[in-house]
Amino acid sequence: MSMKIFQHFSVVGFCNTYLIGQDGGGPAILIDPGHVDVELIELIEEHHYTIDHVLITHRHDAHVQGLGTLLKIYTPEVHAAAASIYDYHVSEVTDNQTLHLCGFEIDAIHIPGHSLDSMVFKLDRALFTGDVIMSGRIGSTSDIMERELLRKAIRKRLLSLDENLLLFPGHGAPSTLKIEKMFNPELLEIIAATAELIM
Repeated sequence: MSMKIFQHFSVVGFCNTYLIGQDGGGPAILIDPGHVDVELIELIEEHHYTIDHVLITHRHDAHVQGLGTLLKIYTPEVHAAAASIYDYHVSEVTDNQTLHLCGFEIDAIHIPGHSLDSMVFKLDRALFTGDVIMSGRIGSTSDIMERELLRKAIRKRLLSLDENLLLFPGHGAPSTLKIEKMFNPELLEIIAATAELIM
């Protein structure tokens, strides 16, 4: 069986939700249910999936607002770095933890800055980055200290990864780490600053 990744875009919050399962259906994972609409449910059902697990990259509303609707239809275990989301039970994820879900091995990488609970999830050749890195930019921050925290975590934890990894962000189009290292102006600044430190 091979892994399938489906991207669902919602104009509510302009967010991406990702459905991940084995080819042929069965237990599946949903990442960032920002808005659960009829189209997303149809996508799940037409591919014969059941949602057994939900991964949350961070608990900003655009990424979790659909959780209530989802939990009325399915009974997944919700995984996040946050201790709680609204009033829902969460299985807390920690940095460097490896999750074994639906036959997949998923590595959790804590990248604070955009939010304190931001996690990037690495699943095989895919990085689900939430709002840490998006096509052409990195996540927004509320002040200079958080900006530096984000930049430092990206430099230490992500830029050393295989640059051919596929990048699936919380907003915008998919990309690759290599493309972002070549054309993302904010990543280029981080790379240049790193080079200056080494010299």
